[in-house]
Amino acid sequence: MTSESLSPAATQTFSPEPRVASPKERHLGSGQFIRLGSLFALLLVFIYFSCMAPGFSALSNLANIVEQSATLALLAFGMTAVIIGGGGDVIRGGIDLSVGANLGLCIAIYAVSEAAGYSDVTAFLLTLAAGLAVGALNALAVVGLGVLPLLATLAVMNICAGLELVLTQNMVISSASPLLAWITAADWLGLSVTSWSFIIIGAVMLLLVHRTPWGLRLQAVGGHREAARAAGLRVPAYRAASYLGAGLLAALAAILQAARLSGSSPGSGDILLSVVLTSLMSVVFSRRLLPSIGGTILSVLFIGCLINGFQLLNVSSYWVNGVQGLLILGIVALRSLSDRPGVA
Repeated sequence: MTSESLSPAATQTFSPEPRVASPKERHLGSGQFIRLGSLFALLLVFIYFSCMAPGFSALSNLANIVEQSATLALLAFGMTAVIIGGGGDVIRGGIDLSVGANLGLCIAIYAVSEAAGYSDVTAFLLTLAAGLAVGALNALAVVGLGVLPLLATLAVMNICAGLELVLTQNMVISSASPLLAWITAADWLGLSVTSWSFIIIGAVMLLLVHRTPWGLRLQAVGGHREAARAAGLRVPAYRAASYLGAGLLAALAAILQAARLSGSSPGSGDILLSVVLTSLMSVVFSRRLLPSIGGTILSVLFIGCLINGFQLLNVSSYWVNGVQGLLILGIVALRSLSDRPGVA
């Protein structure tokens, strides 16, 4: 039978229908486009400051960017782990607003311990214990008591800020311990101890969260909580571990920051806006629009380039805060639009 003898209805029956992309495929396509656009924006920022800011692209300045970004990176790694374990919804999912105040409190504890005559080892251990204690308090409030993460960590942030003021009386406390002197002076292959801390801890977090069974289970707990619970995963334990990890990283960041500041000074923990921005921005460097440690590393370098470039151009730091606020608003809006049904 030839095609001419077929009826129009039969011909329509045998004609192939166009394939419609699934919502998941549209989401992945949108994520890939956003990721490439973000990488292009990072490249444009680097090219702009290389042309406009004297000495920006020099190797010594690039190493300086890494060093300046180390404290932010460690705090952002902890925040990202909390967001991954709690889910993408930062209101009911996971967020830790206390990381900046935890940093300031840990710096104060280290400086006060040194001033009181304690050894480097004792002061270091007290600092780690303080960071873990704050993480445990967050875990108790969020996981144990079921308080919304936004409210629980906001309350803990104020507790940390108050304790820091009690310890320091809002005054500068100098510290010149051998440990801080070693962190400041030592270097290897042209990079300081602070820079190597960024690189090594970043690599460890990257492997831990994305290449180990524990990290994959943490992602499952955040992305599909009920399915993870049905599979036998201890969901509360994984969520609590993410807050404890954030507290530990805040304590390690405090040691690095104390070395940079030569002790404790008022306002040393005022870094929350940058931490939130880098953690949220990690999604735009991900193909699936999900928070990741790799995306956090790129976000930290992006913010580090902005801050360093503005400094070289003698632009007021107030503009940096404004730009960070706009970036947070844009990223949240972009994430919301990408999650809407029918948005490619």
